[in-house]
Amino acid sequence: MTSLTIELPEIPTIQQVAITDDTLSADLSDGRTISVPLAWYPRLLHGSVEERNNWRFIGGGNGIHWDQLDEDISIKNLIVGQPSGESQKSFQRWLSNRISGV
Repeated sequence: MTSLTIELPEIPTIQQVAITDDTLSADLSDGRTISVPLAWYPRLLHGSVEERNNWRFIGGGNGIHWDQLDEDISIKNLIVGQPSGESQKSFQRWLSNRISGV
């Protein structure tokens, strides 16, 4: 059996983040810009523009954190194209609490 392993000699850090209505883009320290569909991250998709823009770097630029949305995304997930791993049940609970203000 063979398995695919992706090894990066040096993982770049995130330098800047931009979010539109349908895309999350990250400028990386190696000059690349990675853009992924916002639909990959339902909490961001359901967040307001203000909440989406209220982010901070974590791990020295190895990830992004949105405190109001309780969302973390790592540079590794962006590079390999890994969408949110949150279960539908967990997301629905979060969304229900958000709507009811609990």
